[in-house]
Amino acid sequence: MLAISRDTLGCRGYGKPDAAPHAPEAGEDPGSRPAAAEPGSRGSRWFFGRSTRPGLLPAPRALRAMEVPAGPPATEESCPPETSTSAPESLPSLRNVVQITVVKAQDLKSIRSDTSITLVRVEYNGVILGNSSKTDVSPNGMANYNFTASFEYSTDGPNSWVSIAQKPVLLTVIEVLQKEKKQKEEKTVPLGQAVLDLLPLLQGQCSFTVLAPLYAVSTSPSESLHPEAKCALEVSVCTEKPLLSASQLSDGNFLSVTLEAAYSVPEAFVPAVPSHNYMACLQVPAVGKKEVPLLFMNGILKLGGEKEPLPRPKKWSLANILAPGALNIPNSFILGGPYEDEDGELNKTKDRKFRIQAESTKRIVWDTERRCYLDPAAVLVLKKRIAECQYWPVEVCRMPVTSSSKGKTSKADKGDEDRQIFFHGVAYVNMMPLLCPGVKRIRGAFRVSAYQDSEVLEKTKRQQSVLRDLRPQISLIKEGSETPGTSSSLSRAVPSKAQREDKEKMTREQEFNRRTSNAPKIQSSDVAEKAASVTSLSLDGEQYVEAGTFLVMEIKLDKALVPKRLQEELTKRVKEMIPPRPPLPPRTEGAKKAVEDYHKHIASIAVAILSEYHELFGKQPPDQGATDHQTLEEQRRQLNFELNSSGKYFAFKEQLKYAVVKIVREKYLKTTAFESQEQFQAFLSELYVYLVDQMHIALNQLLYEEASSPAPRIRMTDEQLWLFAREAEVNKDYKLASLYHQQRIAQDQHNIQYWLDYGAFCLLIEDTLKAQECFREALSLNPHHVRSLLLCGIVAVMLQHNEEAEIFFEDACCLEPSSVVAWTLSGLFCELQNNYIQAEMAFREAKKKLQAQQARERSISGEGRKQISATSVRSSSQSTEQLWPEGVPDGSANELPEMGEEPAFASMAPEEEASASETTSEDPSPVSGHGEPPCTIFMKAVEFLMKFNAIQFVRMALAHELLSQQGGPSSAYYLALARTCLLKEEFSKCEECLCEAIRIDFLNPNVWAQKGHLSYLRRDLQEAKECYERTVNFVEDAADMHFVYLHLGSIYLEDKEYGKAKQIYLQACKSSASCLTWLGVGIACYRLEEMVEAEDALSEANALNNSNAEVWAYLALVCLQGGRQLEAEQCYKYATKLGLDDSTLLQELHAAQQRFGFGDPSF
Repeated sequence: MLAISRDTLGCRGYGKPDAAPHAPEAGEDPGSRPAAAEPGSRGSRWFFGRSTRPGLLPAPRALRAMEVPAGPPATEESCPPETSTSAPESLPSLRNVVQITVVKAQDLKSIRSDTSITLVRVEYNGVILGNSSKTDVSPNGMANYNFTASFEYSTDGPNSWVSIAQKPVLLTVIEVLQKEKKQKEEKTVPLGQAVLDLLPLLQGQCSFTVLAPLYAVSTSPSESLHPEAKCALEVSVCTEKPLLSASQLSDGNFLSVTLEAAYSVPEAFVPAVPSHNYMACLQVPAVGKKEVPLLFMNGILKLGGEKEPLPRPKKWSLANILAPGALNIPNSFILGGPYEDEDGELNKTKDRKFRIQAESTKRIVWDTERRCYLDPAAVLVLKKRIAECQYWPVEVCRMPVTSSSKGKTSKADKGDEDRQIFFHGVAYVNMMPLLCPGVKRIRGAFRVSAYQDSEVLEKTKRQQSVLRDLRPQISLIKEGSETPGTSSSLSRAVPSKAQREDKEKMTREQEFNRRTSNAPKIQSSDVAEKAASVTSLSLDGEQYVEAGTFLVMEIKLDKALVPKRLQEELTKRVKEMIPPRPPLPPRTEGAKKAVEDYHKHIASIAVAILSEYHELFGKQPPDQGATDHQTLEEQRRQLNFELNSSGKYFAFKEQLKYAVVKIVREKYLKTTAFESQEQFQAFLSELYVYLVDQMHIALNQLLYEEASSPAPRIRMTDEQLWLFAREAEVNKDYKLASLYHQQRIAQDQHNIQYWLDYGAFCLLIEDTLKAQECFREALSLNPHHVRSLLLCGIVAVMLQHNEEAEIFFEDACCLEPSSVVAWTLSGLFCELQNNYIQAEMAFREAKKKLQAQQARERSISGEGRKQISATSVRSSSQSTEQLWPEGVPDGSANELPEMGEEPAFASMAPEEEASASETTSEDPSPVSGHGEPPCTIFMKAVEFLMKFNAIQFVRMALAHELLSQQGGPSSAYYLALARTCLLKEEFSKCEECLCEAIRIDFLNPNVWAQKGHLSYLRRDLQEAKECYERTVNFVEDAADMHFVYLHLGSIYLEDKEYGKAKQIYLQACKSSASCLTWLGVGIACYRLEEMVEAEDALSEANALNNSNAEVWAYLALVCLQGGRQLEAEQCYKYATKLGLDDSTLLQELHAAQQRFGFGDPSF
């Protein structure tokens, strides 16, 4: 066995456990000191770069075989090859070696123009890996180092993936000054520092090259440096093989925790001497169940002033770095965002003022990011712990920084200090959102409370405090240190011996005075001491609660713990449930085409026979007169003989044969044999009659130029059919409404909107299964139609098909991520499933999309107003008289809007913008009482749901709207609730809601229209009449003016105010004509004895709907008045046939028939 001592390896600095890298003092060569290792680590795990200059540490003989000579930049091929030679047992495995090659430096002259000689030092994990040789700097500022240093990576050593994930390589460029006459050694000065992130090694890369920015180090305030210089170090990193296997990369994860700041800190936090170290810590599983503490130290206490800027860079957790710019993590920033989008506790509107105030007062700032790799087992442990206990403790404390003096305290005092944690608090971070599909990040504010073991155990199931476990290490922290046992090689200058003695003397005096003043307390019992200590510490922690302290932090994963289903997968699942309907192939054959072909063949044969007749007998002149019957018979016999003898008759018959076969197949759908001879004969008779009739039609079209055209068929438009269906729904004639919806679909079966409207009608009559068929039919026409997906999800919830509903809602959100309604309905569904975390996230996403929409609308309206304003200013400068119409005073031209106001509003900060929008919504203009209601995500959802009669979801959304309104419910809320009550015929509750809506917004025409509908259904016609008249008199129309006109007109007819009824019905005909509106006009004119106008109006009504019995009855009355007996009888017949159920009108019709003596054929 080969024995290698520490001296043989050149690792003399490893003997002391707390040995730290030493900074070069003035006049000292940086290579004259040995490189130290991390405390507690074995020296053989570190490898140093080659150095051939005098004064630098030579590589040990036993390790020279593993060195990489200075040369070209390190590449994947330059990695140390695996050797089959077995290493001695005392040496660790060398198969995972990380090589760091500093190739060159660029633009060093931009930092200090007179730099001539430099070297570079490589440091990792608190250990100096080596110094390069002294290199001359070229005139263009370039220095070629080609220096390689390396260290061993091992999963159980000091340089595991835990350290590689969160500890970068520190590169320091040191300037070597020229030796003066009396100096024995060369003087060195640090010139700049760069930081190299090794995270790509944990992401599957074996080699990479970066250009690390080099930040200037200012050693003297009077020195003229250029910190903004763009100099850099070209560095290559190489490993023999990937540090993580393929399974570790695919199944593992990366966790990063960013602690931004603590706000609203206790009043006791003030700058003091000695200083304090503000810390925070949490534990996360890294290797299976083994947890790794993520410790944040050296928080900066800021007394107030301006808020922290956004965005600002995240920082490395490095101590005593001489170039502050090197602390910033490249391409990693704290972006902030609206409070409502956060995941923490203080994200409500009521907390906004407190948050804004706290961010500009006393606070503790870290802005530090800690990263950790989680192996596959640790990922499973993390998911299990979050599921079992959603809260994760983040402990905070304030610890006094121990001085670097050598004064010693007693063992008892030292034990007390090791056990005590000052200002011990804890923030409970809700990690449950990370278990929602696709969620990789949570960020927010979390309140800090006093640390109590029982409360922590109850909420987090943790029995030990992380800070208490780390307390012995924390007590080793000296002034300027960052983490226990870790410091920088370029530390501050060591104080002189006299200064240390003075400080030790002062410390002993202070300790003596403290012990003297506390002498009576020391004599008390141990129990009393412990109780007092616990009480004191708990009182320290309670100060967090009194001050309202909260932490702002971010927890981010590289991959979601619960992956979100891809859009392709969701679309596939939807297609499996609802297969898309294939387009119908165009039919080249059909009944209509078969008849047309028969007509063409008949015409062709008729022309041929006529030509044959002309050849035999010649053309008869028109003035010759009619031919007698005997002559015609003779000519017919001769023509038949000629056709038969020449074979033309057989040819004509064969020509018609195929046309007749097509008619049999396409028209009569006869493709199989007949069951009996009688059935066959009956079919032949029917076919013969049809063919003869069609032959006559074809001959008439051939012989007569102007064929009689059939009566034009009235085809109703889509809008008319939809209006008629709505009228039937309001009148509760659901059979007629269904007929109109079916007519719309029959006109165009590929129109998605027709199917959705029919499904909404089915929901109104509570036929959920038929509604599901309609919505699925619409979705089969277009699987990416978002509204169809949402409605399919709603119906699936009603039918308790929750798995299908989840797919529908999730697919809708994926297809249209900007849809406010989709996210809101998804949140309501998650709430039904008791998944409150995911529901809250969906609501937050909906609010974010709504704010973005409102911002775009404000921007567009602002640009429009700006253009109008600019145009108005230009026009007014040319001719004010041309700009303003007559009657407008000239002084009003001075009231033009200022051009800079709107852009200033549009560019406000997010919190100011939201605050302004809240103020606008809460304080409507007193001039227009029916202005736009405050727009929220739930009212957007209510607007969508009411169109499709999804009452169950409407009430859920209204419940959320009630809770979200700070100043109480709005008029829009009460109006929507009243509409749902009206559909359910809950008249008393509907009246209460409408009274509240009128109290809030007295000038809203929609509220008065709904109140009129309520009174109309209650048959309180006088109240309904007043409400409808008020609605009609408003300048702005209500949303359903058509039904206001219909109901008001019917009330006028009952009150025998026929003139008013005629005018109201004519207004309805002008806006949206229907059978009922024209019927109202006809009735009013008939009562006013305007028979001509009455007949015209009733004829219009009959043309729009010829199955209305009341229209036929009034037509019969008009015909009776005009003495038209036949028409009166026909109208009466249709009225009775269609089932006239108005007994009063029927009695009036019978009386008129008896009076005039005709009109009823039965007598």
